[in-house]
Amino acid sequence: MGTLRDLQYALQEKIEELRQRDALIDELELELDQKDELIQRLQNELDKYRSVIKPATQQVHKQNELQEQQRTKRQAISAEPTAFDIQDLSHVTLPFYPKSPQSKDLIKEAILDNDFMKNLELSQIQEIVDCMYPVEYGKDSCIIKEGDVGSLVYVMEDGKVEVTKESLKLCTMGPGKVFGELAILYNCTRTATVKTLTNVKLWAIDRQCFQTIMMRTGLIKHTEYMEFLKSVPTFHGLQEDILSKLADVLEEVIFSLISCAVQYIV
Repeated sequence: MGTLRDLQYALQEKIEELRQRDALIDELELELDQKDELIQRLQNELDKYRSVIKPATQQVHKQNELQEQQRTKRQAISAEPTAFDIQDLSHVTLPFYPKSPQSKDLIKEAILDNDFMKNLELSQIQEIVDCMYPVEYGKDSCIIKEGDVGSLVYVMEDGKVEVTKESLKLCTMGPGKVFGELAILYNCTRTATVKTLTNVKLWAIDRQCFQTIMMRTGLIKHTEYMEFLKSVPTFHGLQEDILSKLADVLEEVIFSLISCAVQYIV
């Protein structure tokens, strides 16, 4: 049996062990709180993206409802009907910049690899590829500065850049990466700084051009869907606004010839 001094020493060791565990628990709880805050901020950013990347046809429908309310109530509410006029958009001439097949493939693959742009339609991606223009920066240049108002999105073709936030390094990026996309998806200030580590070659597109592509593609699709729905005998008795809502939620599904043949045989 140990002496009183031994017991006191053992007790002191246990108390110190418990104190260290409590300190560790406090650290883990603090880290958990910080991660919860980070998740919330990322969720807010994601909500911003989703609020912008809505089908343009849904915006058309809301605009039509607003204009209808204006006519009914005779209120002098300012609107922008030309922004949603398919006739106007169909006559807009988008810029075109020639590129090598390798550059086209690189831009396309970069967009498809980006979490916030990969769900665009292939026709939209193709127009974005065509509209992107070349930009070059020397070593140690600042492409994007945190806090500035931005209106361009970039695709890296050659070189390397460093991304920092509040002077802390987040990552480095090389060819085949998209950055600055938040500027064209949501009108806000830059959330990070991007500086070149080498000479770089980029492709860029501005927010206005990007939105024109989105709106025009959405409106053309909406018109095509409306014509299709009107040709279906089952829908002949439906009102225009109901058909418009159906057109908003239609999703195009493509089956290969082999798949169709198998379904037919079954």
